[in-house]
Amino acid sequence: MVARRRSKQSRYRGSHTHGCGSKKKARGAGNRGGRGMAGTGKRADQNKTRIWHLEYFGKHGFTRPFSDPQRAVTLSALQEMLPQLLAEGVAAKEKDVFVIDLSKVGYDKLLSKGKLSLKLKLTARTASSGAVEKVKAAGGEVTLTERPAEKV
Repeated sequence: MVARRRSKQSRYRGSHTHGCGSKKKARGAGNRGGRGMAGTGKRADQNKTRIWHLEYFGKHGFTRPFSDPQRAVTLSALQEMLPQLLAEGVAAKEKDVFVIDLSKVGYDKLLSKGKLSLKLKLTARTASSGAVEKVKAAGGEVTLTERPAEKV
């Protein structure tokens, strides 16, 4: 049968010295051998093998460089938002073509996910080639404000 014992620390509660005798003896970190990784230096070279697994020595990993995240919108999402954009006055209807400037809506890039059933005249910073093809196939057009990078 397993003996269920109280922890040693709980047994010391209420004790003036926690079993250390005079309070002076347990005053500083010297009582426990120092602070942190003390004692693993010059005179304790043989102890380094015991702490290698703690990944204490040296720097690890790297910090990713900052990149400006692009806010993207898909064709299907844009088609669903169209009534709301018309109500807000961000989009306009010219004959049977809807005119939208994606930068005014808060998007940088146009993506091709979804089926397009409307004629759209879009202005975007960038767009995927699939999105441009789908808009042209539906009878619309895409104007890009940022030139795509040329392949070398």
